Amino acid sequence: MPQFTETMGEISPSLLGFTVSVIMFAGAIPSFFSGPPADRYGRLAVVAAGAVSFAVGAVLQASAFSLAQFIVGRVFAGAGEGLFLGVMNVYICEISPSARRGTLASLPQLFSVLAMCAGYFTAYGSVKIQSSIAWRLPFVIMAVIAVAMAITCFLLPPSPRWLVLRGRHEEAVAVVQRLGIKSAEAEKDILRVREEDVSKQHTSFYHSLRLIWARQYRGRTILALFILGMVQLSGIDGVMYYAPTLFAQAGLPENTAGFLASGLSGILIVIISIPAAILADKWGRRTSVIVGGVLLSSLMFLMGIMYAVGAVHHTGAGRWVVIVSIFAFALSYAATWAFVGKIYASEIQPGCTRAASNSVATGLSFFTNGIVALITPILLAKSAYGAYFLFGGLSFGTLVVLALFMPETRGEPLESIQEVFSKPLQLHGFGRLLRRGLGSSSSTFGRLSGRTSVESSAAELDELSRVHAASVRILA
Repeated sequence: MPQFTETMGEISPSLLGFTVSVIMFAGAIPSFFSGPPADRYGRLAVVAAGAVSFAVGAVLQASAFSLAQFIVGRVFAGAGEGLFLGVMNVYICEISPSARRGTLASLPQLFSVLAMCAGYFTAYGSVKIQSSIAWRLPFVIMAVIAVAMAITCFLLPPSPRWLVLRGRHEEAVAVVQRLGIKSAEAEKDILRVREEDVSKQHTSFYHSLRLIWARQYRGRTILALFILGMVQLSGIDGVMYYAPTLFAQAGLPENTAGFLASGLSGILIVIISIPAAILADKWGRRTSVIVGGVLLSSLMFLMGIMYAVGAVHHTGAGRWVVIVSIFAFALSYAATWAFVGKIYASEIQPGCTRAASNSVATGLSFFTNGIVALITPILLAKSAYGAYFLFGGLSFGTLVVLALFMPETRGEPLESIQEVFSKPLQLHGFGRLLRRGLGSSSSTFGRLSGRTSVESSAAELDELSRVHAASVRILA
């Protein structure tokens, strides 16, 4: 935006990458440590504190007359995001009925893309203002929304699971009734908390962070760290933040590239995110991970190959292959990995470590997000195709690991999910099919669910059918 450059001066690619990415790095540190305060003071208290910090950051950015102040504002905003994002997902998972947990936990991501789309058009409209108000106005709007969010936190009921963990059972029952959850499900799931979880909830800040690495919880913590970190290393934020550069690199005029990267992509992402959120409990977590991994890695490799063989020019079909692939990548991510990582990382944790483990995983997500935002312009300046092969390889590696080791959690009560993780890490889905093909015995997960070898095989083949059907629907 020329008005921003007039105020701040010209910014080099490396400084641009730092300015964009600093909000993620700033979010990583408070996110790492937001879990214990959420256990002590409640989920909503931490969310409200994060919203206030974000509002302060937005005000600093809106009032900046130097790049230094603007960056400080982004640090405050990032710290706020780090506080509320991970804890917000924990709160929603804890207040949701099992059958609708995926859809309800998808709402923050859905509203994020709605806000992103609204932000694109706000910036598109304000760019015509011939003063610095053109770039300041969006930050003013962000500050107002953040303040409203902080106020709303005091109007919402606390998590009933958190209340039970704090020994406030009567208050938890009242909240469950207020939420309209059936008493049978509440007694079976929400109000059923293990004594060991209650006792461990009163540990110190230091011991809360140590607890997530205890033997019985370590596997779940590692899985949450892996999925939230690696979905960011797919390169999605490199695509979203630098889409105008990618479109211009493919041969589009600058104005056209900016429009496609903002307005059109924002609208399409919103359109595909709505059914993805609604169907989150229909597809299942594994289906979303596998379909998304196949599409994301394939599209990244395709774009890398097109540039590597010199098929992309300012004229010809090659540039349109890349342009369409960029759109397809963003839409595939929005329909799959954008939702499943945040949901899964929260629901696989027991009550005593849910906030702490998810906050650390969210912190890692911020950090990897910042790495992607920092290195993408540098990679694009060094090589036309290197970034695509890097992110494609990381996406494929993520797909392989999760297809082998990620158990399905769709529709299961949070407390029941813990039974799956009470045994050592097992192969799942494709990994079990492969092991059975090599003559191994049936898996522990199959025995835990009470299925015979034949029944397990049928379930696994049914999963393959769902993955294939979902892939066909997305590609169609």
